[in-house]
Amino acid sequence: MRFLRAAIALQTAAIFFQAVTAGLLLSTSYGETLHGAGARGMYAASMLYVLTAILVWRPGGGSPKSILHAFGFLVLASVQVVLGIAHVPSLHVPLGVLMFGLSVLRLGQVLVGRRTHANAAT
Repeated sequence: MRFLRAAIALQTAAIFFQAVTAGLLLSTSYGETLHGAGARGMYAASMLYVLTAILVWRPGGGSPKSILHAFGFLVLASVQVVLGIAHVPSLHVPLGVLMFGLSVLRLGQVLVGRRTHANAAT
């Protein structure tokens, strides 16, 4: 589970970086370069989340629900990339906000689940 929490935290941080670079995209000449690099990093973090969820489930005996969450997020990330390449900010920006919210929510769920398990063990 530690690796799953780390993968979700990395994904959340990557999406936050995208929000910061989106602002830079509007105000600086180097913002587009950073936002493009961040998009690749965010997509890689989403793929890592899927891989980690599968590894936690299959050999680790974790819940398969994590795979559904991770795969759903990878689908959203794919749509986000397509919308960004197509320059459709009217959908790209709200989807980015939704993705950040969902990622923070999922991170909170796994962190609270960790605390609940730790309290039950004592």
